[in-house]
Amino acid sequence: MKFFHLSDLHIGKQLHHYSLKEDQEAILGEVADYARALHPDAVVIAGDIYDRSVPSAEAVTVFDWFLTELSEINPAIPVLIISGNHDSAERLEYASGILGKHQIHLVGNAPREKTDRIRKVILRDEYGEVDFYLLPFLKPSYVKNVFGEDVPETYTDAVGKLIEREEIDYINRRNVLVSHQFYTAGSVPDLDAGEDENCDNTAFYPVTCDSETFSVGGIENVDVSVVKNFDYVALGHLHGPQNVTSPYIRYCGTLLKYSVSECQHEKVLSVVTLGEKGKEPVVDQLLLHPLRDVKKKTGNLRDIIEQAAEEERQDYVSITLTDEVDPYKPKEQLEKVYDHILEVRVDNIRTRNKLLELDEELTMKDPIQNFAEFYQEMQGKQMEAEELQMMLQIFDQIKEG
Repeated sequence: MKFFHLSDLHIGKQLHHYSLKEDQEAILGEVADYARALHPDAVVIAGDIYDRSVPSAEAVTVFDWFLTELSEINPAIPVLIISGNHDSAERLEYASGILGKHQIHLVGNAPREKTDRIRKVILRDEYGEVDFYLLPFLKPSYVKNVFGEDVPETYTDAVGKLIEREEIDYINRRNVLVSHQFYTAGSVPDLDAGEDENCDNTAFYPVTCDSETFSVGGIENVDVSVVKNFDYVALGHLHGPQNVTSPYIRYCGTLLKYSVSECQHEKVLSVVTLGEKGKEPVVDQLLLHPLRDVKKKTGNLRDIIEQAAEEERQDYVSITLTDEVDPYKPKEQLEKVYDHILEVRVDNIRTRNKLLELDEELTMKDPIQNFAEFYQEMQGKQMEAEELQMMLQIFDQIKEG
């Protein structure tokens, strides 16, 4: 059984106000080309199809085009899709009944009532049947009616109890779980103690990126122990490809780079091969070729301009200038070289000292004084008496709250 493992398409996303429509169409087109060439037994998409719960008409059109490209491949390739935390479960499930008849299996909602079960899709290969369990993103409150008085209090309990209800045959059958949650094992790193959540690549705590957000204290975490009996766990939610304690419990990562913090990622298409029962799955990674890369450039203005390679001038670029003397109109000069500048920052002795001074001032001054100075800097004038009185009332209300 060979299948593509995708997740976090985030169709409709913008990168620092740049539309990624063209980039997403190109990369989804490459996935469709791989499907035509390799003809997998299934394409699995583990959530976050869209970037917003109410996607634009343009975003819906892009996904419709992608599904159409896949559906036109003969013989037909089943497509298995779940919703993620960015998706609207109800909107994503629209027309799922009709699509299911064409082997596009779309599940937006996790079980909500006692009679509901995790959607199971059975596929077959030369070794027999493979059971795919499609479990969309959920919170404990979503499934409270499933368990009556025994309401799960944690994300781990919610996922674990839903899986236990299925009475899965782990001994004789091959089972694949498709899930969109934040899976960890062991304790959550103490970020306040100096551990960097974007760099800690331990076996227990996955690497995250700036484009992903998680609750403080790890209350949304699902302990990986509740899914350890599956033959493969196709995860979505994290943007970097990585395993969680085991090669068969895996985040495939995004097809494109969606933040500057992902600039070092190598984006790939994960192809999973399940052999006969008892053999570990094999994960191959196919290189992807995006229209534009995401890069970081640091240095003085002259060097950055002179060292700009022709092939990267269309890339999305974050630039940090280290000139000690402010160059003349740096943004305008850089725009002559790079067409998609995400941001231009300045990092030198003067700016670092200024940040230290501002930090010291903010700790010494009261909030209204800080706001008054901010107002003057933004507006070029002082607040009038009436405006100052309004702000004093607002701050008083905040204190009372």
